[in-house]
Amino acid sequence: MNIRTALSYVESFSHRHIGSRAEEVSQSLAVVGAPTLDALADRLVPETIRYRAALDLPEALSEVEALEALKEMAAKNQTFLSWIGTGYSNCRLPTVIQRNILENPGWYTQYTPYQAEISQGRLEALLNYQTLISELTALPIANASLLDESTAAAEAMFLCHQAKNTDGSKVFFLSQGCHPQTIEVVCGRAKALGIEVIIGNSDQYAFERPTFGCLLQYPTTYGHVKAYEAFAKAAHDHDALVAVACDLLSLTLLVPPGEWGADIAVGTSQRFGVPLGFGGPHAAFFATSDAYKRLIPGRIVGVSMDQDGTPAYRLALQTREQHIRREKATSNICTAQALLANIAGMYAVYHGPEGLTRIAERTHAWTCVLAKGATALGHTLTSSSFFDTLQIQLHGCSSAEVQRRAESQRMNVRIFNDTTIGISLDETTIQAHVETLLTVLHPKGQRTALDMEGVSEAIPSSLQRTSVFLSQPVFHAYRSETELLRYIKRLEARDFSLTHSMIPLGSCTMKLNATTEMMPISWAGFAGIHPFAPRSQTLGYQQLFSELEAMLATITGFEGVSLQPNSGAQGEYAGLLAIRAYHHSRNESHRRVCLIPTSAHGTNPASAHLAGLDVVEVACNPQGDVDLEDLEKKAVLHGANLAAMMITYPSTHGVFEQEIVKICSLIHAQGGQVYLDGANLNAQLGLCRPGDFGADVCHINLHKTFCIPHGGGGPGVGPIAVKQHLVPFLPGHRHGSVGTEASIHPVSAAPWGSAGILPISWCFIRMMGAEGLKRAAQVAVLNANYIVKRLEPHYSILYKGKNGLVAHECIVDLRKVRTQTGIDSVDIAKRLADYGFHAPTVSFPVSHTLMIEPTESESKEELDRFCDAMLAIRKEIQEIEDGEADPKNNIVKNAPHTASCVVKMQWEYPYSRERAAFPLGVSTERNKFWPSVRRINEAYGDRNLCTVCIG
Repeated sequence: MNIRTALSYVESFSHRHIGSRAEEVSQSLAVVGAPTLDALADRLVPETIRYRAALDLPEALSEVEALEALKEMAAKNQTFLSWIGTGYSNCRLPTVIQRNILENPGWYTQYTPYQAEISQGRLEALLNYQTLISELTALPIANASLLDESTAAAEAMFLCHQAKNTDGSKVFFLSQGCHPQTIEVVCGRAKALGIEVIIGNSDQYAFERPTFGCLLQYPTTYGHVKAYEAFAKAAHDHDALVAVACDLLSLTLLVPPGEWGADIAVGTSQRFGVPLGFGGPHAAFFATSDAYKRLIPGRIVGVSMDQDGTPAYRLALQTREQHIRREKATSNICTAQALLANIAGMYAVYHGPEGLTRIAERTHAWTCVLAKGATALGHTLTSSSFFDTLQIQLHGCSSAEVQRRAESQRMNVRIFNDTTIGISLDETTIQAHVETLLTVLHPKGQRTALDMEGVSEAIPSSLQRTSVFLSQPVFHAYRSETELLRYIKRLEARDFSLTHSMIPLGSCTMKLNATTEMMPISWAGFAGIHPFAPRSQTLGYQQLFSELEAMLATITGFEGVSLQPNSGAQGEYAGLLAIRAYHHSRNESHRRVCLIPTSAHGTNPASAHLAGLDVVEVACNPQGDVDLEDLEKKAVLHGANLAAMMITYPSTHGVFEQEIVKICSLIHAQGGQVYLDGANLNAQLGLCRPGDFGADVCHINLHKTFCIPHGGGGPGVGPIAVKQHLVPFLPGHRHGSVGTEASIHPVSAAPWGSAGILPISWCFIRMMGAEGLKRAAQVAVLNANYIVKRLEPHYSILYKGKNGLVAHECIVDLRKVRTQTGIDSVDIAKRLADYGFHAPTVSFPVSHTLMIEPTESESKEELDRFCDAMLAIRKEIQEIEDGEADPKNNIVKNAPHTASCVVKMQWEYPYSRERAAFPLGVSTERNKFWPSVRRINEAYGDRNLCTVCIG
């Protein structure tokens, strides 16, 4: 034994993250025809952009070292009890939900449930969530979550505008009682769209100007519980829609908005068991009337049936989604907050209507006790009607004094001005807390005896809820932990996740979400912080942000980074607004044209539209690259008004375009900026950097390249990285003391967006180090090319770049197969479930194709298993071509096959049960994944729309 070598050994995390061992990498390289990973990268990446230096990143840490470093950061954060409110509340996450959903890879590693047959578990959980929202708001249609309350409010404004755009009105009324961060986000979104916002008192607004919509807060940010029925009637009399941002827990006690005339209800479900996380991720909700079901943003889960008539869930009304409607979309929403919505929905299932009501009543009761004590001390309440929040005008002491005393007791209160504070209680409030708060409120800080005699409720009888809610069986069946645990596990068993096998989705990068990366998100030092806590209490988070921003800037070659956007689409929107602000600063606000290749993801044109830009499409050539002739023609034609070009690199077609430097130069020559969509950044790590080859701004999907899990459809995080000239325009946040005078408006409710999951990406980068990240990208492109080599003798590969290679993903072209046999990409997607695989991306970016991305986390053994399945399916298709199988009644068209289908007495198919359920490569010895339903009838679900629990 070499003592020196033994003492210096530290296990590299990159060997755990990258699936193939060194000998497997060599075997794959031999198949691809490259001697080394570096040689393969040299053949793939254009020499003009190839990055030859080592990334200037800190030395890689072991998993133990990374966790120790994060523990030190978490310890620098002070977890005070925050009574700040503004839409964020302390809450209790039931440990059975924490362990079995939030911390369970069977729930956090699934993809968006576009393959409904293998997603029935989370679809049911999301339907529970929709039912919860619909019942509490008394509005019939709810979606499966949005990003946060403020952006959901902005989406409500846009829905109102879309619904009422016939009269040309550009005025939107915004109540001054809304949360301050919501006012900022809504006003910013309105400015980009040319909408005039009038902020005022809803009691005094007389609709003197044509108004298309209004936004109220219920209760207000000051805690006031107001009657809005008369206002809603006046709005409707003036042909305006009414949206309301409401507190979900309060709706167990208050008359719901759907009963007093609201057309739309939005808010956050955070207080239903979701940790504060310094602002996110949290699931926002959006509910509306049936009239606007085709305008509602985000995803909607609906009830349909499968081909055997069994009830089944699916995503409904997908034709209104942005990836289909592009610049005509009503929203650019791509990522939802499915994981957090599942937590909130399960919280409601566990507590039921009676439990939720008791939590609300207890919260309200302690608020009433505090109110009596505060007035007894000589202070004045600004409203006698409230739910959980008091606005208190102080007498005999200042806000600063109260704040100092509160902080000495490790509590935070809200400061309105020198003499007015706010206190918001919640389900964690106990008697000791109220006693301490009264001591804090005492003019001299003296302890005050708690007087609970004669305390009366503060909700007027006219505003008290009388209607029944959550009567469905699911909200009454699982009161014990045993029963809830079994329910959670039953749903999990119906869902396909990375715990079963690879998920080869192109453009989505479904890689390992390492356990070490995930652990810190549950720590109190990260999870228990209010987003508006004083900076002095969040020093650990500030260190995390600073280090993560610096590492992302180094990796991408940019000078500035904003972590605020809480999805990739929000990153697109923020980046484009930064570009618009830059042009405006140069007196070139007329630059409004955005060039976008026809191959772009649907969020690109949708985001450009929401940013107030005019989309002009650029053609692609037969090789899938941007058509340079068409680009140059349109760049020159629109030169005087050119704001930007949006381009994905490597391209949406999965190749490294050789002329990317020239493309950027063409845009810059006309005074435009280059926005690079970072969806495919995983292929660039350490190999090239967008900031070096001409891009001005790039968004980074942390839920793709940097290991934040997809969570069954969210959360996501989409920071933007920019060149130096755009740094002053990065998103600001007045209430988080972020940004400069030149900053664009906030694009998220919280100053740092979904800060609670940023430790995941910090951990990934620190544990991989420069060499690990580079090897990850190299193995990712190797794996994609290995799949191409195995499949191309039997399938047509649509696009290849220079030297006949793809980047990190490949596209299998099934158009000829479809013409000859009737078998489409969807059929293969369903048959793959029988083989134990999630389908690749279906019909994007080209119809009737499959886009495959294996990532670096999968072993060669797993890649071979997937390829074997694809080749076996090709033989099944060949049987149709050869006339051996019926074109309509065959093993591919009838897929997937459920256990109940296989074991039923009458077997009506012209192939064996064994072939249906256990095809080549699937044995009874390996865990068999059984789809819980047969192929779903998509049209039936839309014709008979049902978006809530039945029964």
